[in-house]
Amino acid sequence: MWLAFAAGSALFSGLTAILAKCGIRQTDSTVATAIRTIVVLACSWLMVLVVGSAGQMTHLDPKTWLFLVLSGLATGASWLCYFRALQLGSVNHVTPIDKSSTVMTMVLAAVLLGEPFGPAQLAATVLIGVGTVAMIQPSGEGRGQALGEGTAGTGERPGWLMYALLSAVFAALTAILGKVGMQGVESNLGTAIRTVVVLVMAWLMVAITGKTSQVRAVPRRELTFICLSGVATGAAWLCYYRALQEGPASVVVPVDKLSILVTIAFSRIVFGERLTPRAALGLVLVVAGTLLVALA
Repeated sequence: MWLAFAAGSALFSGLTAILAKCGIRQTDSTVATAIRTIVVLACSWLMVLVVGSAGQMTHLDPKTWLFLVLSGLATGASWLCYFRALQLGSVNHVTPIDKSSTVMTMVLAAVLLGEPFGPAQLAATVLIGVGTVAMIQPSGEGRGQALGEGTAGTGERPGWLMYALLSAVFAALTAILGKVGMQGVESNLGTAIRTVVVLVMAWLMVAITGKTSQVRAVPRRELTFICLSGVATGAAWLCYYRALQEGPASVVVPVDKLSILVTIAFSRIVFGERLTPRAALGLVLVVAGTLLVALA
């Protein structure tokens, strides 16, 4: 059953990137992150009420609280970086880098959680790593664009690569911290608690950066997409942490990262973004590595 939840997480995660991209064309990414977190929080606590797990809060041990909070902080950092990268760069460039967190998670899971890292995991790491590099630097594009320096006519702006890389690092930490924190709590309640942390962090960033006044200026159409992306994220999280609670992180995370297929398919439909032959080959390698881990 956990594998089905992981697949559901991949589907909703893929939709999240597309909906979010539609919502941050004019709206600042930090403001959008803060708004959508409210929606995610509402979805999370609604599920807590449905399953009736709120009473467990008084019985959680300090270790569980600590790792849920740390996981929430890592998630908040990952979100802020990811949506900033999406605002600066194209979906087809940002998403593969973000999904490279799969490799980091597999290594960290082996080192910190003692999960297996045999020949299949090693081969998958190589496939995903090579595939990600191929997708980061599509053929026909210069070195300057690959390094995030921006290229005329692409619509990309400087800095997207740095934010995408930071997003991947924090996403990997999120998975490991979340795996530990979710061991002692019902998955819906754990998701809701850590979402509170993300919400506080996101709105603090809005206040610190002096963007509070921009909240009321968000265009109605973009606000709709931001909220829809929040709903998709809420659904993805509920599936993801249920899968993470029952299955190994070294398998759940790669399956979740298959959301790249959904994202790239919709980026072609919605934004007209196309993969070069090299990038397409990279996508095949990433998917092959992911499936290798999932089926090992």
